[in-house]
Amino acid sequence: MADDTPTVFVLFGSTGDLAKRMVLPAFFELAQRDLLPARWRLIGNGRGQRTDDEFRDHVKDALGEFGPGTDNDTWKTFAENLRFAGGGFTADDPGALPDVIDEVRNDDDFDGDDVQLVHYIALPPATFTDYTTALGEHGLAEGSRVVYEKPFGTSQKAFEQLDAAVHEVFDEQQVYRIDHFLGKESTQNLHILRFANGMFAGLWNREHVEQVQIDVPETLDIDDRAEFYDATGAVLDMLVTHLFQVAAEVAMEPPISLSADDLQSARESVIAAFRPIDTSEVVLGQYRGFRETEGIADDSTTDTYVAARMWVDTDRWRDVPFVMRTGKMLGASAQRVTLVFRRPDDGPIKHLPANGAALTFDLSGDGAIDVTLTVKKPGPGEDLTVGHLELPLETVATSDGGGLSPYSRLLYDVLDGDRSLFTRPDGLAHVWEVAAPLLDNPPAIQPYEAGSMGPGSADDLAAPVGWFTTSS
Repeated sequence: MADDTPTVFVLFGSTGDLAKRMVLPAFFELAQRDLLPARWRLIGNGRGQRTDDEFRDHVKDALGEFGPGTDNDTWKTFAENLRFAGGGFTADDPGALPDVIDEVRNDDDFDGDDVQLVHYIALPPATFTDYTTALGEHGLAEGSRVVYEKPFGTSQKAFEQLDAAVHEVFDEQQVYRIDHFLGKESTQNLHILRFANGMFAGLWNREHVEQVQIDVPETLDIDDRAEFYDATGAVLDMLVTHLFQVAAEVAMEPPISLSADDLQSARESVIAAFRPIDTSEVVLGQYRGFRETEGIADDSTTDTYVAARMWVDTDRWRDVPFVMRTGKMLGASAQRVTLVFRRPDDGPIKHLPANGAALTFDLSGDGAIDVTLTVKKPGPGEDLTVGHLELPLETVATSDGGGLSPYSRLLYDVLDGDRSLFTRPDGLAHVWEVAAPLLDNPPAIQPYEAGSMGPGSADDLAAPVGWFTTSS
């Protein structure tokens, strides 16, 4: 169970798509796992007016569509803890929210005790500054915690302006900037496997690793969020958020400990060593048919695919390319990190398979760890082939029913006051510096067929290692 301080969780954008798909199901998962404080309320906020019962019906529908449903014993108690505060929330007019918070504080369950306020801003990034200012104006910031969705800004200038606005109202220790890839059990296993197992720790460097590949191809289109995606694209939606953070997990130096501050410092320190992107090492693509999607401009140049080669200027990783690729409407879905090992440069075996040695982390679902090795083919002769040793993480025994979904894990950490899986402004500031050349002068968009693996020119970024290509 998280810190058992009585907690009031305010969900801004509570009737929006993000809340329905991610936040509400995650919160309900914590309730099912008995990981919420003994005394809590969730207050939904929105511009429209709804009764508490109408909001409960909305949450029930969301859990039916995107969660486990409500045909269980947890739902009745969960529903009793839901409230709604309408009328919007601005610096000039807070709507009903302050009154509803006061009503909750005076409920018999809370009996006037001090409560922990947690604000979750599940809204577009353009609204973050206004809502932050309003929280300060209406006395709801002091002692509270605030959660911001990604991206935290949409450019270096926008990040700097937002960061300044946030720190006018909140201390840094109150701020939780979400990147849900950091909440994945399998992402956390990147540093656990490395630091807890000497057999991998000794290989985790440029002497043994030829290339790092981070791949998140998606078969999904953008129909459900066309307007957001047309204003964002793959670079902002995935590269400068999720993929850069995963790269930092791989590249960071060993932290002093696994405490929140030490883990964050290790991650942010290595981000400072990321070399700014060279646009000649970037391929942007857009799938054919994107412009025919309702809500997309006929002349849109939004990227739905990006492949980029990045370099980490530390002694450990110097001259090792980090190849990152992601896109929509591709021929496969995956979330994986692959360390491709160098071939032996001496010894009796001269003709090795192209993809003969690698360590792969599957970040999707429960995750898996796969070791690819060159082995002898069974039978006479000395022909070689490739074999796999796989550990599905769902097979790892646990006493509490297994891992949490990424959003549930991050919400739990917010409630517990643990910031280790959240981003810090120093690292984010350099992320925007790394991305600036690409954002300021992007290469021309290349078309690709829906169902393919993206523009064929992206394969050159991984050459000579063809681990995951447009033809695979």
